[in-house]
Amino acid sequence: MIEFRAHGKLFVAGEYAVVEPGQPSVLIALDRAITARVAEGHGAGSVHSEEYGHLPLTWTRDEDGLALDREHHPYDYVMATIDLVEKLRAERGIAPRFHDLRIESQLDDASGRKFGLGSSAAVTVATVGALDRFYGIGLSQRDRFRVALLATIRVNPRASGGDLAASTFGGWLRYSAPDRERLAGVLDHHSVTDVLADADAWSGFDVQRLPAPADLELLVGWTGSPASTTKLVSVVRKHRNGGYQAFLDDSRACVDDLTTGLQTGDAATTLHALRRARTLLQRLGTSVGSQIETERLATLCDVVESAGGAAKPSGAGGGDCGIALVPADTDLAGIHRAWEAHDIRHLSVAVQAPEGSVE
Repeated sequence: MIEFRAHGKLFVAGEYAVVEPGQPSVLIALDRAITARVAEGHGAGSVHSEEYGHLPLTWTRDEDGLALDREHHPYDYVMATIDLVEKLRAERGIAPRFHDLRIESQLDDASGRKFGLGSSAAVTVATVGALDRFYGIGLSQRDRFRVALLATIRVNPRASGGDLAASTFGGWLRYSAPDRERLAGVLDHHSVTDVLADADAWSGFDVQRLPAPADLELLVGWTGSPASTTKLVSVVRKHRNGGYQAFLDDSRACVDDLTTGLQTGDAATTLHALRRARTLLQRLGTSVGSQIETERLATLCDVVESAGGAAKPSGAGGGDCGIALVPADTDLAGIHRAWEAHDIRHLSVAVQAPEGSVE
């Protein structure tokens, strides 16, 4: 049995702007993960996951590639990943095999409700890693990210890939995305192997490690309301106006200041940058008529602000999680009680240690 774990994520700053090629963001990987386990299959491949209920999703091969039993199961990130890895396997001259893939998640609660911690990205990265080991392809860590992004944009062409980077590399990261539309076009006309090696196709992609904030504690709260990142990003793109470029410029400056605060261990600069990131999301929501900061997210942030920290919605907002940094001597129990009084759940998560090299 081959096993591979990929961790959840949260955005710290740069949301929405990061969907534009080359626009920077800051993310963290979390110590909650999705685990993919692969064993030899016989006659057909299968995917076992609570996402598919009690019966596994099954697939075979035909002359056109993978053949999926789609009567009850949607085409999703897992099958897009399997299909892409199968193409890469064939390009490398590795013999085909069937496999049984079993997926277990720590990114949901006991009832199956999602916390918004990047489960789609984590399952994609975990599947790439597990199948890489199963077939002995020998992908570098950076190429595992690239394969995961190529699979993801087949399902969601606008995905930035920031969550994939966090799941792949761990720790605190500064990330910017390549042009996914261009990548998809290159992939349509070239082999997966050629796309992985095409430096021009990945122009704009960058990932750098950042140190954890000095003298600050990380807090994460969940509002209990799920949000659709894809829908919220689509709303923003549809209603972009003359102020959008100013938003992108302000977001870059904010991420730059946050990066400086983290790299120099300056807690005041770090907190100030996080507060600016919240303000940018508030202004963006107002300008496009979208509720990025919901009432409960606002309460989550205001509680932290009153305690001397900084907080903001994480990711697209509209629900899901808020992220906070507070001085080390802050009354954390008081923040937890105030959140609980407003039906905000404190998530016991920590930053996952960095894994491997980003180079």
